[in-house]
Amino acid sequence: MRLSFHPLTPDRWGDVEILFGERGACAGCWCMYWRLDAKEYAAGKGAGNKSALRRIVERGEVPGILAYAGDEPVGWCAVAPRNALPRLARSRILAPLDDLPVWSVSCLFVARPWRRRGVSRALIEAAVAHARARGAKVVEGYPVEPATPQADAFVWTGLASAFERAGFREAARRSPTRPIMRRRFRPLRP
Repeated sequence: MRLSFHPLTPDRWGDVEILFGERGACAGCWCMYWRLDAKEYAAGKGAGNKSALRRIVERGEVPGILAYAGDEPVGWCAVAPRNALPRLARSRILAPLDDLPVWSVSCLFVARPWRRRGVSRALIEAAVAHARARGAKVVEGYPVEPATPQADAFVWTGLASAFERAGFREAARRSPTRPIMRRRFRPLRP
């Protein structure tokens, strides 16, 4: 399997629409869950959340990375500085561990035919490379480690095993099934 990875920029907006489809990836989320408070998120499910993500992209921010097999978009990984995801700070389980400026890998979505083929791990690695190129020293992930098999819709923050294969280590665990995982490195020199 040969994949390529590209940041979501305005010229790739059509690809995220194709990948997320009518359902907006999962139940109209459009990867806005961590960016909005609960009320805003629920009110925007579907078209509202799609418009909110599009505004972020049109402002020139890169909210994540797309994976491609040839020209076909097959996966998505949200990556951003943690302070761009205010709902994380309000989470009892995923609250900040310290004052370090952290980047967050907060969401993954892989097209059904491409699941269970290593795309998530590859996307996580591409997201880390993106963050590192922008000066990140620490990248966090918030995967699940379910006690029983889960439907794909319930593992949208990724599985701990994929993060481990991408070089992350557990930094904290405030819930039996939700580790906070980190990868640290020196930023690349310009």
